[in-house]
Amino acid sequence: MTFTPTQTRAAVWACMALAIGWLLSLLAPVLMPFLLAIVVAYALHPLVERWAARRIPRWLGAGVAIALLMLVLLAVVLLIVPVITAQLPLLRDQVPALLDRANNHIVPLAARFGIDLQIDTAQVREWLRQVVTGHESQLIGSLLSSLRIGGSALAAVIGNLFLMPIVAFYLLLDWAALVQRFKTLIPPRWRETVQSFLDETDEVLGQYLRGQLMVMGLLAVFYTVGLALTGLKLALPIGVFTGLAVFVPYLGFGLGLVLAVLAALLQFQTLFGVLAVLAVYGVGQVLESLYLTPRLLGERIGLHPIAVIFALLAFGHLFGFVGVLIALPASAVLLVAIRRARTTYLESPLYRESAQPASEPAPDPQRD
Repeated sequence: MTFTPTQTRAAVWACMALAIGWLLSLLAPVLMPFLLAIVVAYALHPLVERWAARRIPRWLGAGVAIALLMLVLLAVVLLIVPVITAQLPLLRDQVPALLDRANNHIVPLAARFGIDLQIDTAQVREWLRQVVTGHESQLIGSLLSSLRIGGSALAAVIGNLFLMPIVAFYLLLDWAALVQRFKTLIPPRWRETVQSFLDETDEVLGQYLRGQLMVMGLLAVFYTVGLALTGLKLALPIGVFTGLAVFVPYLGFGLGLVLAVLAALLQFQTLFGVLAVLAVYGVGQVLESLYLTPRLLGERIGLHPIAVIFALLAFGHLFGFVGVLIALPASAVLLVAIRRARTTYLESPLYRESAQPASEPAPDPQRD
């Protein structure tokens, strides 16, 4: 059995794709900091290029850009960690009292409908005591393992935190040269098509990042001001964290909402205070969904809301928490590829080829 040159080339490319996929799956734990560094370098290289055009040394621009990014990440951590550490002891002390008050209202109401409903506050108190005192290491270990880091979770996190900025720094130093080397590996007859695809992808991702940063900044201001008007003492850290965390769709908003409601319960201990906080988050969600995202992001990516949810679930299942972070940018790249594949299909002979005209029926001899 002989193969045509086209079939041979297709088989070679398929084998190369399978080999690369197998190698990537085998080296996934090692590649994670390098993949994160590539994403960081891609996001920061326009800023470094602008500074280089103003005669700022590239090494200095790359160092300053990465330092600013790390300071932002550190600021987010410093905002959220004190909130959590301050709320955990209050949970242990005040939640059982809140549940007792809830029992006093729920039990008589449920009894009217013939339902025997009662919250076991003693069991909840014991569970909270175990969670808050003596089991912090188990909680941290479970959280890190859920991020799909693998191996020694704490060592991997620390290693990635130190390795990722270093790799990103060297990538920023040689970004133009690395891109040019990559382009030389592309067969000459494909270079124009690939360059067009890369230009369109770069434009879509650039618009997405710029729009997303504007949405994050505006929402951080809104949630901070809104929570401050309700009288919440932790308005600044929770509001800023919620605004910045919307970069992770749905998950960031949900985590900010949980923190705000928890803080409101522990501070106000009234239904009115909790409802005021819920109103702020409700208005914020409407503002984000109906105004900010359509106006600042709009159809720049072109993903349907159902496609967004599917992308988050799929990437989260495949790559864990990091997959949730890169779901929308990666989906934007896939969307560009799908658009081009659709255009190619619609212009192909397979689609444009008209149906063969039906053969005329043979004459009936009985009519002659």
